[in-house]
Amino acid sequence: MNEPQRVILVVEDEETMRTFVRVALEAYGYRTLEASTAAEGIRQAIAHMPDLVLLDLGLPDTDGGEVTRRIREWSNLPILIISARGAEASKVRALDEGADDYITKPFGAAELMARVRVALRKAAPRDVPAEVVHVGNDIRVDLARRIVVVRGKEVHLAPTEFKLLATLVRHGGRVVTHHQLLEQVWGPDHAQQVQTLRVYMTNLRHKIERQPARPKHLVTETGIGYRLRLEL
Repeated sequence: MNEPQRVILVVEDEETMRTFVRVALEAYGYRTLEASTAAEGIRQAIAHMPDLVLLDLGLPDTDGGEVTRRIREWSNLPILIISARGAEASKVRALDEGADDYITKPFGAAELMARVRVALRKAAPRDVPAEVVHVGNDIRVDLARRIVVVRGKEVHLAPTEFKLLATLVRHGGRVVTHHQLLEQVWGPDHAQQVQTLRVYMTNLRHKIERQPARPKHLVTETGIGYRLRLEL
């Protein structure tokens, strides 16, 4: 099976630099998303959960450091700073704010690709987990056989409920946005139907949580999406 194509978000207001980075990345087989402002960069990161963010610090609406801080509130996805600010203090500040690496403009395609490869290698693996996944001590999800066992008893899930749970399992421990869940479970035509997602999540919690109103496993990330907590 071929490895899924890696997706890289480029947050850069200078069109020439954005084009250079996009061409270099796509030449190496990566798929790119683009944003020219901090606000759009944050929206793209939440909506698409890319494998890596390439982030300029000098954005027109706010400093790129704010983008890093905002992303770090809900995700550990790798962030590589691309900036003309070469001073050591700027690099230290960016890394302290949560960036994983820093490359100073101007740079060549070969150096950029090397930094990208390193950042992706260090990132948490995003592969599909084992066919049988244990959620805490009381839930077992058999992805291949579509069986869910909760505290020793098999629980019947409707097909959509199982697909929702399986999607969260495959992203175990990471935040999955509303947009991602709706696209992956219901399809792109349903990407705005957040209320539908909430109803199904409520049903799912009632079937697997000890206290559905105070869930320990199916955790809400307010305004963003949901996260399956695998360990307690």
